[in-house]
Amino acid sequence: MRVAIFSTKKYDRDFLSAANDSHEHSLEFFEARLTKVSAPLARGFPAVCIFVNDVMDEATLTDLAQHGLQVVALRCAGFNNVDLSAAAQLGIQVVRVPAYSPHAVAEHTIALLLALNRRIHRAFSRVREGNFSLDGLMGFDLHGKTAGVIGTGRIGILVAQILKGFGCDVLTFDLRENPDVARVGAHPVPLKELFERSDLISLHCPLTPETHHLINAESISQMKPGVVILNTSRGGIVDTDAVIGGLKSGQIGGLAIDVYEEEADLFFEDLSSQVIHDDVFARLLTFPNVLVTGHQAFFTREAMEQIAATTLSNIAEVESGIECRNSVPSTLVQRT
Repeated sequence: MRVAIFSTKKYDRDFLSAANDSHEHSLEFFEARLTKVSAPLARGFPAVCIFVNDVMDEATLTDLAQHGLQVVALRCAGFNNVDLSAAAQLGIQVVRVPAYSPHAVAEHTIALLLALNRRIHRAFSRVREGNFSLDGLMGFDLHGKTAGVIGTGRIGILVAQILKGFGCDVLTFDLRENPDVARVGAHPVPLKELFERSDLISLHCPLTPETHHLINAESISQMKPGVVILNTSRGGIVDTDAVIGGLKSGQIGGLAIDVYEEEADLFFEDLSSQVIHDDVFARLLTFPNVLVTGHQAFFTREAMEQIAATTLSNIAEVESGIECRNSVPSTLVQRT
């Protein structure tokens, strides 16, 4: 099948091309993000492959459906950037990669926590300049702390399990019960209780209308003073303005994020020689207790191999008329 692949970097091309040896799809790579403006590039392709910051809204889907689009292949787990209802009405199948490497994201989450807590990033810079002072580098023991994990899909469960290994008392919240919570020794509680009791909170829920700005001024006010917040899920779960207010007041003691609500014009690009025009993001970077990575939690060799293999297999199944096991129903409620 002819596939138009958007938001590609060299590593995308390398891994997808290698995985295509066993499929022989006709792959065409585009560096541009897919939006209604760039949609003409995909006209005539029966398959379009997109990533987290591409936009498949109703207008884009309608345009491409009129030019033969049959399948949208997400090379990620999340699908909040696709209008599933419009796709269903247009007869376009949406497929995804539901589990490429939950270990990659879980491990990166803990790496962020440790680096933020023990100020590893600041210590690294100091030592390289010959500054061996410990002032401003004090952290806290994770052992004995209460950790809240919001979202108990594959990633959330792994994070809970790792935090238990550090000696944390782990609380969880999810709209759907997961028996693995008890298996790893965590305790499901109401969301308000998780906010009130947790010393650190890690977000692993999908971005849905219900979770949009789940972390907001009201929820932050319910948290312990000095709470640490981690987000490796989706940027829109966090109201950044509210978090900045919490950082300024000291209600939030630390923030580590791998995702950002307005990341589409920032992440995955080298902007080191340019002025960043996002004033909210620039303000975040001024805080000494904020650590940001550019949506790299998924980025391991194992994850990239799995993403490429599953993405191309999904397209092959659709092309052959086989019911794709990774198809996204228009009514699916996402878990991560």
